[in-house]
Amino acid sequence: MTSQANQGDLEIDPSPLLTVLNELHSQYKLLREGAVAKYIPELAKVNPDLFSICIVTVDGQVYKVGDYDQLFTIQSISKVFAYGLALEDHGLDYVLTRVGVEPTGDAFNAIILDEQSKRPYNPMVNAGAIATTSLIRGFGPTERLNRMLEMFRRYINRDVFVDISVFTSERSTGHRNRAMAHLMLNFGMIDRNIEEALDLYFQQCAVMVNCQDLAKMAATLANRGINPITKEQAVNKHYIKDILSVMYTCGMYNFAGEWAYKIGIPAKSGISGGIIAVVPNQMGIGVFSPLLDVRGNSVRGVKVCEELSQRLGLHLFECQRKDYYK
Repeated sequence: MTSQANQGDLEIDPSPLLTVLNELHSQYKLLREGAVAKYIPELAKVNPDLFSICIVTVDGQVYKVGDYDQLFTIQSISKVFAYGLALEDHGLDYVLTRVGVEPTGDAFNAIILDEQSKRPYNPMVNAGAIATTSLIRGFGPTERLNRMLEMFRRYINRDVFVDISVFTSERSTGHRNRAMAHLMLNFGMIDRNIEEALDLYFQQCAVMVNCQDLAKMAATLANRGINPITKEQAVNKHYIKDILSVMYTCGMYNFAGEWAYKIGIPAKSGISGGIIAVVPNQMGIGVFSPLLDVRGNSVRGVKVCEELSQRLGLHLFECQRKDYYK
């Protein structure tokens, strides 16, 4: 196991926070519960032993343990950031005409819409994410993809790329997502060019990141949309409360209620094994481990976040400003 604490490129002394991360990594690295995602063939090939934890504070300090440089596809965590881009492109009122904000209690890939409004329930489930991605502006698919990739760069401070093999795998097996798109087309929730919208959605899910990237992205949301490393504004600060609200109530799918009750911070998971969690005004947390539970959440990731919440008092309803890393 590798452990390190950085501020930019400068080494700093180990802190109590880094000690906690080392303890949690040692505690859970032997946990073998769960299974890797198999419904996307490329994801079934991942090494199940990969495991990393990273925290980035709003003042730019980085704490990381494990396989924090290992690249993987971001998958559903991308929904958070695509939602932010759609809000910037259209404003909240318009986006709400296409995608709601209600938790469903159903699986992330459920083919359901709100019976009255005909909207997908929220932007964190697949149907809502497809509708959200269809709102991204651009003259043609190349410009829209480039705008999406540039958006990720602002959060991460490096150019990102799409894993073509995973994109192709998702595109060729994504029949359920196509069914959702056609259902939404029927009710006017997305425009007619379904394949272009789906391609962009599959591409955003196949963007390659590592655990440190996830923590930077979460820390940017914790820091009112400003990347704490580069000080670049990654997303308009006026939409942070909207993004964090749907993360808190909907980000963990049909585990969202228990997550809010036990852990109590906005979060989002992805079926590649990533989890991001946001402690507003304090830090962003990234965890990566590809072994998933029956709901599609990282087993180790959930355990780590629960322990961090309990040890550091991160639950929103008990959290106070603390210098955990000093």
